[in-house]
Amino acid sequence: MTKKNKIIYWVATIWLALGMVSTAAVQMLKMKEGQGGVDSIIHLGYPVYFLTIIGVWKFLGVIAVLIPKFTLLKEWAYAGFFFVTSGAAFSHIASGHPAIEIFPSLLLLILTVVSWYFRPADRKINSVNQ
Repeated sequence: MTKKNKIIYWVATIWLALGMVSTAAVQMLKMKEGQGGVDSIIHLGYPVYFLTIIGVWKFLGVIAVLIPKFTLLKEWAYAGFFFVTSGAAFSHIASGHPAIEIFPSLLLLILTVVSWYFRPADRKINSVNQ
């Protein structure tokens, strides 16, 4: 892995982790306002208990992506991040929200893809270290 790719990976992964942890905190604490908060989730038509489920899984996904080894678990975490962020973006689009409300979901979606794509060989399933 080149130095450039390693930098891209870590910048994307740290931003992704910070974004997921911050939205997970808002969701697990059931804050009214904020990205993914109670007001937002109700407006999108989802039940409030959905916040706890999504928040816990995001937090666990961040741990899985950041710790070494457990490559299969990392793949599942990236898949989960992809599904939750793309689902959030499409939910905002379907609800007719302005682009400013869709942007955070799209940013986390892009960071998920970039982090997954640039991850080092020892963090991939087909690596020799399994």
